[in-house]
Amino acid sequence: MTQTPRFEFRLYIAGGESNSAQAVANLEALCRAHLAGRHEIEIVDVLLQPKRALQDGVFMTPTLIQRAPPPGRTFVGTLSQTEPVLKALGLGAAS
Repeated sequence: MTQTPRFEFRLYIAGGESNSAQAVANLEALCRAHLAGRHEIEIVDVLLQPKRALQDGVFMTPTLIQRAPPPGRTFVGTLSQTEPVLKALGLGAAS
């Protein structure tokens, strides 16, 4: 029996900026709809933890890093275009 992969994401945001809030909402909606029960989201505010962003090579926000399963991927923006994100994650087109 093949185990379903667990997705781990790290989302870099900049405080309460509207594009940061939009990225959080879009990622949470995408995970609810397509990865229910098999995802983890870590949110890092670059205004509070700038060194974390530098360690991951993040220079703009919002930036999403897929940490698992491999290969890792990086997405920049609010994640409002769900179909390309799903395709890049290997989850097919949005329904």
